[in-house]
Amino acid sequence: MKFLAFCAALAATVLFLPASAQADRIVARVSIATQTMHVYRDGQLLYEWPVSTARQGRITPTGEWNAQWLSRHHRSSRYNNAPMPYSIFYSGHYAIHGTDQISRLGRPASAGCVRLHPDNARVLFSMVQDEGLANMRVVVVAN
Repeated sequence: MKFLAFCAALAATVLFLPASAQADRIVARVSIATQTMHVYRDGQLLYEWPVSTARQGRITPTGEWNAQWLSRHHRSSRYNNAPMPYSIFYSGHYAIHGTDQISRLGRPASAGCVRLHPDNARVLFSMVQDEGLANMRVVVVAN
């Protein structure tokens, strides 16, 4: 009987989790220290990709955000119209996006955004399109 009561309580807890806990179908976890992104879908690690975050003198903010908007063919209004294909904006002007500076991936090189190989950016962008902005969380950590 105690086991059944425990199962019922556990089921009720899962059903009434905050929306944000249920909505994180896609999580992109970026490590500034290792210059890598791990992409999870429904808690399962799908991809590990090299990234470039902020170079010296610039900042990639740490924290957690939901994706805010997508821009397939974005160009930077701040940096000489630089191409930012498959942009996923998550905090103001900060985004995860493809880069044409592929040789710099794996080390700090950006003005603050998280740069990916364009093929990887396309995959992530497509996942977010399929699942919806509200179902994607970006986590950026220093370590």
